[in-house]
Order: sequence, then C-alpha cells, then structure tokens
Amino acid sequence: MQQNLTIKKFTFKNYSSENFNLTENQISESVLNVNAINFLYQLHTRFNPSRKKLLQDRFTLAKKIDAGFIPRYPDETAYIRNSQWSVAKCPADLNKRKVEITGPAEAKMIINALNSGADVFMADLEDALSPTWENILVGHFSLMLAGDKKLTFNGDNGKKYSLNANTSALLVRPRGLHLEEKNIEFDHEPMAASLFDFGLNFFLTAKNRIKHGSGPYYYLPKMESYLEAQWWNEVFEWAQAELQIPKGTIRATVLIETCLAALQMDEILHSLKDHAAGLNAGRWDYIFSFIKKFKNHQNFIFPDRQQVTMGLPFMKSYCELLVKTCHARGAHAIGGMAAFIPNRNEPEVTAKAIDQIKLDKKREADMGFDGTWVAHPDLIPIARSEFDAVLPNQDNQKQKKLNIQILPENILNTQVPHGQITENGIRTNINVSLLYLDRWLSGVGAAALYNLMEDAATAEISRSELWQWLKFAVALPDGQNFNAGIYQNLKAQELEKIKSQFKTQHLDRASEILDQLVLAPEFTEFLTTHCYKFLT
Repeated sequence: MQQNLTIKKFTFKNYSSENFNLTENQISESVLNVNAINFLYQLHTRFNPSRKKLLQDRFTLAKKIDAGFIPRYPDETAYIRNSQWSVAKCPADLNKRKVEITGPAEAKMIINALNSGADVFMADLEDALSPTWENILVGHFSLMLAGDKKLTFNGDNGKKYSLNANTSALLVRPRGLHLEEKNIEFDHEPMAASLFDFGLNFFLTAKNRIKHGSGPYYYLPKMESYLEAQWWNEVFEWAQAELQIPKGTIRATVLIETCLAALQMDEILHSLKDHAAGLNAGRWDYIFSFIKKFKNHQNFIFPDRQQVTMGLPFMKSYCELLVKTCHARGAHAIGGMAAFIPNRNEPEVTAKAIDQIKLDKKREADMGFDGTWVAHPDLIPIARSEFDAVLPNQDNQKQKKLNIQILPENILNTQVPHGQITENGIRTNINVSLLYLDRWLSGVGAAALYNLMEDAATAEISRSELWQWLKFAVALPDGQNFNAGIYQNLKAQELEKIKSQFKTQHLDRASEILDQLVLAPEFTEFLTTHCYKFLT
C-alpha cells in the first residue's frame, strides 16, 4: 500500500450539494476510495519515472531544434512505414464517428452531450477544463456515474438532467504528460495528471462500460513521439492485466496536435496497435506547436491567427498524411474542430459562419476523413449532412486510400502567402488571452468568446504569437516594428474595452500573467503549467 499519501480536501465553489444530493466528502470518498488510491499508487511508482524521462527527451530535442536541427521521418522506424500491418478491429460502437462533440467533463455538459445525437462525445479533462481540484474530482465522479448510465444533475434553474436510453459513445481525454496533479501526492511527489486521470477513470468505469456494451475509450493529447505512444501502451497493458480485463479492451484515439507527432503517425499507430482507434487532426494545438518548437527560427513566424487556415499547403499536407496513414492501417481519421457558437441575436453572423463550417466539413469529408469535431449541438446536423452526402450508406470511408507522397518539407513549410501581422491581430491576441486567462482562473476552461468556443489551445496560439512577434520585432503595416511599448499600449486599451463589455473576476492577475508569458526572454512552454499554481 502507498506510503506518505497526501490528498487535499475539496469544497464546493461552482457546484453545491443540491446538484448531486451529495456532500463533498461523499463525492470524494466514492471516487478516491482505498482501492482506487492503491491502483493510482501502483501506476505512479511503475510509470512516473519513465514519464519524466520522456519529458527530458522532449527538452533535449527542443534544444537541438533551437540550435538548428530540423526533424524528419525517423530513420530507425522506416521498416514500420514500409511494411504492411493494421491496427486491431474497431469495436462496434466506435465504427461510426461522423460527428463528435467535445466539451469539459462537467456533469450537465456530459449529459447534454451524450444526449445530443452526436456519434461520440469526448469528455475533456484537459484543454477545456480548468483543473481546479473541485472540477477534477466532480468531473471524475460524473464520468463514473455516466459510465454506468446513472448520471443525473439538478440544475440551479430547478431543471433535472438525466441520460437518455441511447447515448453517444463516450471517450475521455486525460491531461497531457507534461502536467501534474498537485492535490494528490505519493511519497511527497505530485502525481502525473495523465496517470491520475486515466487511472482513476479506468479503475472506476472500465467494467461498467464493458457491461453496457462499450468499453474504456480515450483520446490521448499532446503526444510528441512514438516513444510516448509506447509508454501509453505499456500503461494500458498493465492496467488491463491488473483489473483482469482482456488486452485490447482499451481503445485510444491520438490527437496529432504537434508538428513532431505529424512526422511519426505510422509509428504512433504501430506503438498502440492493439489499442489504437484512430488519429485526430487537432488543428489549434498543431499550429501552436510550430511556434513552440521553432520559436527561435524566424522562418516559422505566423501571421494573424485568423490567416492560418486549413487551406494552406502545410495544413492540407498534414490532413492528407493523417487520412492516408489511418486508412492504410485500418484506423479512423477524425477531422478538426468547428468552434463556432451559433448566436440567435446575430443571424447574419451565424449564417456566414455556418456557410464556412459547411465548406470546412465538406473539405474534410471529400478528403477522406471518417468524421469531425463540433463544439455546439446546433452544429451536429450541419456537420453530419456533409459526411452523409459522401457516405450515405456507410459508417466510415476507411476503404478510401490516398495514393500521394507527403514529404517532411510539405509538413514543415509553414509559409503563409501574403500573410500579415496587423494591429488588429495583436489586439485580438491580447484580448482573447486576457479573457481566457480570467475565465480559466475562475474555474472555466471552455470560454464562449465572440461567438467562438475558446480553450487552452487557442489561448496558447494567441499568447505565443505575441511572444514570437516581440522576439523578432516584426514589421507592422504602418512601418513600425512591434515592441514592448506598443504591446503595453494596446494591452491597456484592450483592458479598458474588456472592463466595459465583460464581467470579470481575475482580470488584473490575467494581465500580470500575460506580461509574464509575453515579455519573458525565454518562451514558457505551456500556459497551463505556468498558471496552475494560482488554482485551488
């Protein structure tokens, strides 16, 4: 049994006992029971040392890239790319994934999303969830009940929410390898958030999900190499053996949301072969990863984030390579997010956005993707219609093979023709960063801002662009070079604008944090790790 266990007590702030008819202690004790804690401790002792080694490998490679190294397809794994093999056969309830809705692992969201009519709901414990201890424990409690079809929620408006008889397939996204869960320590060491989220969800839900004809299904985020996929595979194999569940019961879809992972898609699927369900084009984090990995390379400077679209050659190559790889190996290829939130008060804005979403989803369906992501239930029928048009009588199009060659240069050439860095782009990045940080510090990880669902990934793009533009003193259309003075002046104006338009709780701290992220001489790798110390 574990030694020197420390678990922080949590109290309701955003929830109340009326929401679940349970107290904080009852929720905590049902989730963090003795057997669950022992399972977590074994995961921690077995796999945390190797996780830390993988993070050190990331750091070492980042230093090489800073010094001029340009990554390629790995030489040592050419035999994997050039041989014939397939991932395990897909479970029946994951065969159709035309439309997937995503959102934070919050009780009401879980119920509404599972009832939405989407084929899949991804319950997010990562970018869309601010990791307060309350959010994490209540999220796991809600997923535990959802896995057994028993989740109900008493809304503050007096409405009671409950699951329908037939619901979407449930996938859970644990936090990435780089994050820690500071509120539970073993031997005076914080537990890895990835192991905590996967381990707790698997222990609490796997057998019930199997009982209901499904299984423990996951989305794996922020992966940077096939060695990290091998690590996850070892975690899965140990966890299944420990609970006496057949190997291959766990299924994982990997988010290809880093430029390094994009060069190792075959290897990642091969490493997870018995547990692989597919790959997803996580477009926002993917863009952020270029800035993060090539921060010291002037030829990797992006223009205003609105100009970095899926039609650009490097983004098109990324998607084509993902579809080609998945279908060659019998895996699902899942497209990117439609983050727009329909606004009934602005019908013209909504109509224009929906037209763009239709084009985006048609592009994905025509390219060969088997499904796509949306952030709002109103977008489900819009996305589904585009995939049904291509697949009227099929659940997927894995049989569609792309006979194309994608070179590393196609992935890494991020030039944006006629791209510009404008004052409006700077203002947008400052404004969105400030508002998102305020929401995140308030315990809200998915923030509806300007008709878009912003999460940590889009905030990362915004603040990292500002840092890189300052580092290279980029030229603006008026002839000025972007500098700290211009940044501070525009930020002061955006702060006043926000104060006049929004109700905020932590705007002053958000402003301080943004300065720390943008004005620091060295790039801060993740916004969320920098800010985590401010959460309770």
